[in-house]
Amino acid sequence: MKKRPTKCKAAFMYGPEDLRIEDLELPPLQPNQVLIKLKACGICGSDVECYEGKSAEGRYDIAPYVPGHEWAGQVAEIGSAVTSVKEGNKVVGDCVLPCNNCANCKDGKMPSACLNMRELGFRPDSPGGWGEYMILEEQYTHAIPDDWDYELGAWVETFNVGYWGVWGNGCSPDASDDIAIIGAGPIGMCAAMVCATSGANVIAIDPLEKRRQNILHYGANQVVDPTAGNVEEKLKELTNGRGPSVVIECSGNDIGIASLFDIAGHSARVGVVGHSIGRKVPVEIGKTIWKTLRLSGSGGTNKWFPRTIRFMSRIKDKYDFAALNSHHFDFFDLDKAMDLACHHKDIARKVMLTFKD
Repeated sequence: MKKRPTKCKAAFMYGPEDLRIEDLELPPLQPNQVLIKLKACGICGSDVECYEGKSAEGRYDIAPYVPGHEWAGQVAEIGSAVTSVKEGNKVVGDCVLPCNNCANCKDGKMPSACLNMRELGFRPDSPGGWGEYMILEEQYTHAIPDDWDYELGAWVETFNVGYWGVWGNGCSPDASDDIAIIGAGPIGMCAAMVCATSGANVIAIDPLEKRRQNILHYGANQVVDPTAGNVEEKLKELTNGRGPSVVIECSGNDIGIASLFDIAGHSARVGVVGHSIGRKVPVEIGKTIWKTLRLSGSGGTNKWFPRTIRFMSRIKDKYDFAALNSHHFDFFDLDKAMDLACHHKDIARKVMLTFKD
């Protein structure tokens, strides 16, 4: 029997453009914990922004942390009280980790309201998937089907965000809706696939030609280049003068966020998904009143992973998820992976880290 490791190699984010692969201690498991051997982990746009010093989400202000929240791995060991997963299972896990015991959690609020909130892959107390192993509590760990490969599993967290951004935020599309998705990156593509299952007309907005062409294969019916003219007028042309009845903001970009108030049709349901924490974004908030907009945002998702796994199981053969991974790097080539993710965003759909057995 293979000896259980007491430490492993992991990447620590010390600050902007300061990422170091060092030893991570692996203490004995608590009864409710799971030891996971990482197999695949994506590099998210939020990881890139933390690395570039453009986002306050990553908490290297209090200590270095291990990034990586888009991961999949195999259970290597379980604590004595763990019952829902077993050794050998393929697993994925939540990113925003509520305690489920504080006053806000017991009041049914979102995970971001937790008075003891942790965020996996963004804080020193919650090491993420940019390492050979990780330890996570059972309540945040979810088994995926045996016939899934690990790279598909690493897409669950991303898809979970896009899925929740549409349905968890109450945008609730059906075939009568015209939906504008701002941002055709990974989250935008996942939101488009979710919206497409409702039969709605899905319009994606992105300044990058490659992204616009990609999303046409992942749920979008039409695409708009926001640099090519008046986006509001173009969307009215595509929606019989009404404007979108649903808007999903997935870019986290200042221009994209500001544009949602202009392009939304009257009484539109708006899901704000793209992260912009740590900076102020000038918007014409008065249009919320005069257009009777319904804006919803959310920090984390609330018990949504099992639904996401079932949803993906039912559409995974319709869409080519493997093709979304534009580049693959061994974990120990992380410097090369980050260089590509940071400096070649036009071609890096998803940069995927892989781990040797």
